[in-house]
This record gives sequence, structure tokens and C-alpha cells, in this order.
Amino acid sequence: MARHHRRDGYGLPLLLAIGLHLGLLVISVIRFPAAEDAPPSQAIVQATLVRAETATDRAQQAEAQRQAQQAAQEEAERQAEAERQRQAEEAAREQARRDAERAAAEAERRAEEAARQEAERQAAQRRRQEEARRQREAEEQRRREAEEAAREAREAEERRQREAEAERQRQAEEEARRQREAEERRRREAEEEARRQAEEEARRRREAEQRRRQEEAARRASEAAQQSLDQAIAGEAEAVANARQAQEAANGFIALVRRAVEQAWVIPPNVRDGATAEIAVRLGPSGELFAARVGRSSGDGAFDRSALQAVESAAPFAELRELPASVQRQYREFNLRFRPGDIR
Repeated sequence: MARHHRRDGYGLPLLLAIGLHLGLLVISVIRFPAAEDAPPSQAIVQATLVRAETATDRAQQAEAQRQAQQAAQEEAERQAEAERQRQAEEAAREQARRDAERAAAEAERRAEEAARQEAERQAAQRRRQEEARRQREAEEQRRREAEEAAREAREAEERRQREAEAERQRQAEEEARRQREAEERRRREAEEEARRQAEEEARRRREAEQRRRQEEAARRASEAAQQSLDQAIAGEAEAVANARQAQEAANGFIALVRRAVEQAWVIPPNVRDGATAEIAVRLGPSGELFAARVGRSSGDGAFDRSALQAVESAAPFAELRELPASVQRQYREFNLRFRPGDIR
């Protein structure tokens, strides 16, 4: 708004000066009509025409001549006055032209000065705007750099946190792995110790069972020797009772085999419920173990092997010799079914 006001203030005087200058130029070009030229003196002509005039006529002519001279003088004065007026007007026009030129030059100078000042003001304003722009750009650059630094700091902190979390997770996994390995090692040691103790207990049971069987065999041999005499005396009655005794002896033999195998059987850990294995057993005439094989598998190899090892550990079964000869062959081959907690 200030710039427009300044332009309006200088523009109007400039226009007026230019208009005045042009007006003076037009006035200087236009010729004002001079005073009407006096008609040529007719007195001279009339004087040439009159030849015989009277005194009156001469007086009239003299008057007329005087009037003509007066008129000519007045005309000369009028022309002189007109010339003076023309010269005055010409001088006035020249002065007005010079004044208009000076006014125009002054107006032009002022316009140029105003234009120079306006240009300087605009240049100063542009410099201020450029400086403001540079300041804004510098501020924007500082803001961007601050944001970039803040972003890099956030990213660095996030990386540090991720690395720390990854390190904590790795350490936790490493600790869990060490704990699992230690637990697995303790479990294997416990299983090995349990197996060793079970084997030791089975060995002690086998030795105790063997001693018991030997003592039982000796006792039975003594009783058999003692009873042989009674049997010889009993005669035929004993033969009748032999069949019943043979069956009872066979039942007792099977029960003894089951008990011996149960005592020698070490059941492996983690056996599923309902697991069943059937072992086919073949004995020699003296109760020695000729063969033992898995007749029907339980689906668990460790369970099947434990059943075979129980039969092999419990053998030989010397009680077979104590059975009557008529039933010994029947019980040299039989099957044992193994289930956790029971043998049939």
C-alpha cells in the first residue's frame, strides 16, 4: 500500500508537467491572427484622381489625409502593439516552454529519483525477503538435521534394545540348553544308576533264588529218598495218586517258573499302559534253557528285550526234573505272557 501511494504522489505532478509542456508547445506553433490589415489608403488614390479641387475639397482632402495619416499611424501603432504583444506572447510562450521543460525535467528527475528510490526499496525488500528465505531455509535445514539426528538416535536406541533383547534371549536359550543338558545328564545318570541297582538287585535275587532252589532241590531229594520207601510199600495206591500229583506238580512247576521270571524281570521305564509281550520258551530235559524268542511283540523293543532277559536270567529251571516222566515232555515248551505287574 505504501508503494502505491508513493507512485500516485509522483505520477500526478509528472502528468501535469508533461501536459503543461505540450500545451506551451501547441501555443507556440499556433499563430494568433494579426490585427486586420488596414485597407490600402485610398487617400493617395483619391489624391491622384482629383485634379481640380476646390479649397473645400483640399481642406477635406487635407483632413482626409490627416485622418488617413492618423489612421495609418494608429494602424502602425496597432501593428507595433500587435508586434509587441506577439513578441510578448512569443516570449511568454518561450518562457512557458522553458518552464514546462524545466518542470518536465524536474518531474522526470523526481520520477527517476522516485523510481531509483522505489528500485532501492524493492531491492532492499528483495534482500530482506532473500535473507528471510535463507533464514527459513537455514531453520528448515536445522529442523531437518535435528529430526534426522533424533531419528538416528531412535534407530540406534531401537537397535541397541533389539540387540540387548536378542542377547538376553540367546543367554536364556543357552541357559535353558545347559539346564536341559544337565537335566538329561542327571536323567541318564539316574537311569544308569537305577539300571545298575536293578541289575544288582536282580543278580542278588537270582543268587538267592538259585540258593533257594538248590536248598529246595536238596530238601526234595531228601524227601524223595525218604518217600521212595513209602512209595514202594504203598504199591498200587501210589500209582493211582501219581496222576493227581503229576498235575499238581505241573501246576507248581509253572507257578515256580512264573515266580522266578518275575523276580528276574526288570521292567524298563516309560512303558505304555496295556503293553503285552509273549515269550516262547523251550527247555532241555534237565530244565536248561534251549531257546527263548518273542512270540508276540508288545511294539516296544525295550519291553520285549526285558522279558527275554528275565527268562534267560531265571533259567535253568531244574524243577522240571521233579515232574513225573509222563508230563515232563509236555512242559518243556510253553509260552509266558508279560504285562506290567503280571506274568501269565
